[in-house]
Amino acid sequence: MSDRINARIDIGLKKRAVKIFDRLGISEAEAIRLFYAQVELHQGIPFPLTIPNATTIAAFDETNKPEKLPSFKTFRALRNQTGV
Repeated sequence: MSDRINARIDIGLKKRAVKIFDRLGISEAEAIRLFYAQVELHQGIPFPLTIPNATTIAAFDETNKPEKLPSFKTFRALRNQTGV
C-alpha cells in the first residue's frame, strides 16, 4: 500500500462499526479498501444518495417536536385513524 488516509470520525460510530467489522472478520483498513473498490466499481457512491424532498424534510422536522405527533393507545386506534 502506498497512500494514507487520515479522517476524524465520531468515536461512537467508529466503535459500533468496528464491532461489525470484527463480526465480519475484516479490519478497519480492509473495510475502507472495500468501500473504495465499490466506489470504483459503481463509478460513484455504492448506495443511493438523494436530497430529501419537502415531504421528507417536513417529516424530519416533526421528529424534533414529538409532543406534537399523534399518539394512539391501541394499534386498532392507529389503524382506524390511518384507514389501514
